[in-house]
This record gives sequence, C-alpha cells and structure tokens, in this order.
Amino acid sequence: MNTTELTKWNDFKTTLQQHPGLTLQFQYSAEQRVDASYHITEIKQAPIVSVDCGGVMNSWTEIIVQLWEPAVKDSERAMQVHKALSIVDLVEKSLALNPLGIVKIEFGNSEFDTRQMYPGSITVEGENLVVNLSPDFTQCKAIGRGESCGVPKTEKPKIQLFNSSGSGQSCTPDSGCC
Repeated sequence: MNTTELTKWNDFKTTLQQHPGLTLQFQYSAEQRVDASYHITEIKQAPIVSVDCGGVMNSWTEIIVQLWEPAVKDSERAMQVHKALSIVDLVEKSLALNPLGIVKIEFGNSEFDTRQMYPGSITVEGENLVVNLSPDFTQCKAIGRGESCGVPKTEKPKIQLFNSSGSGQSCTPDSGCC
C-alpha cells in the first residue's frame, strides 16, 4: 500500500496534543463541516492483510476514528481538542494503538453517505483546528511496483526473416541473407 503521504496515528495524535485549547472541526467537502454536535463514537484499529492482483501479500494497520452526528443538534460549539484527546486516552488504556497506523475518519449523515476519509491538511483557523478530509482511493499495488496486474506477461512474437532473393528460405545466422 502506498502510504508515503498518508497520516500516521502518532503524527495525528501529536498534532492534536499541540493544540489542546482549540475547537476540533472536520471538513468533509467544500464549505461542509461535520455538525458541531458530533461525537467521537469509537476508535477502531484494523489490521489489514491482503494479497494483491500480482500475488504479493501486503499488510498495514488502519486507525479509524468514527464520528456521529446526532439527529437532534445539541451543541453550538464543536468539541475541544482536549476532550478528543481524553477519548483517545480512554481508548488507549484498553487498546494499544499502532503509532504507524494509517488514520481514517469515518463519517456520514443524511446528506453524505458514510465513508472513510483520510485527514488531508490540518490547519489552525482562528480558534479552530480544522481537519480537512480527503476521499479514500483504490490503487493497483502491482502496477505501482512496475509489475503486471494479474495478467501473465506475453512474450514478444518471434519474427521470421525470409531471404529477399525469393527462394522462400528463411534466414539463419551467418547465412548472409540479411
């Protein structure tokens, strides 16, 4: 899995720890943020083991932070980063989260189908720490490695050379026909 630009759990958590007094906002599309009344309902650790179309086994871990918007909006202001960190601490008392796990944020509401997204940029905007979410994507790991995608490589057809004298005989090395 190409994980070179994806946010690792330790980096995500460190960023939160650097801004405990800010309000934590999640932006899931242009000008659309998760409602201020959201809850962090669970943090999941998902070890992934797969075999790609090139026959190579891959493994990585995902840390999935699930957000939920209640039907009744019960808050004017989103949760503070320090509250999110207290939830992380509570989770980590029971489950040691892989610091190199890839972070995904799981969210959906009545107008936005539930999906897992990657934290893109994380920016400070006034009193807010805004996590801009990017869509998940698929990739062909075999092609990414420069290999074929489950299709056997075909050999180049062998070209048969013929004598230009019209005798119909094929050329052989050192025959002088070509």
